[in-house]
Amino acid sequence: MSDTPISDSTPHNVAELGMLCRRLERGLNEANAIIRQQQLLDEENLRLQDHIKRLEAAGDEVEERLGCGCGCGGPCRACQSASNDWFKAKEAKL
Repeated sequence: MSDTPISDSTPHNVAELGMLCRRLERGLNEANAIIRQQQLLDEENLRLQDHIKRLEAAGDEVEERLGCGCGCGGPCRACQSASNDWFKAKEAKL
């Protein structure tokens, strides 16, 4: 089997070869556009993953620093509920 079956099957006159070149170029342009879209999506995915990591780190730091920061003197229900919500949100991401 040939490694160029399309051009091998095309009659070898200038007009038909020109049309084949145009079809191949259009296909190449479409493939390049799809590849570029995928690259943009990959870049956006990495950016969002980095953003999530920064948000998680910030949330962990806030939780660590505040403890029960409402001034109640201990772990009150509201602070414990907020802490539980934070852990649930982090687990849901995984």
